[in-house]
Amino acid sequence: MHFDRELDVKGLNCPLPILRTKKTLSEMSSGAVLHVLATDPGSVKDFEVFARQTGNELLSSSEANSVFEYYLKRK
Repeated sequence: MHFDRELDVKGLNCPLPILRTKKTLSEMSSGAVLHVLATDPGSVKDFEVFARQTGNELLSSSEANSVFEYYLKRK
């Protein structure tokens, strides 16, 4: 999937992945896609809630080898 920016928050635990994602998205233009890599298992629920509460679109969420991948589209 095409993305405009990548954020690696592997090794960080809640709430840091969401806080860094929020900060990075705020620096991006509307419609831009952010690719996030995380290792916190709790991030799955966190990113779903974050997208719903902020209006940013969670385009994709997946996991492979204990690394969680998210694609978020800036509102």
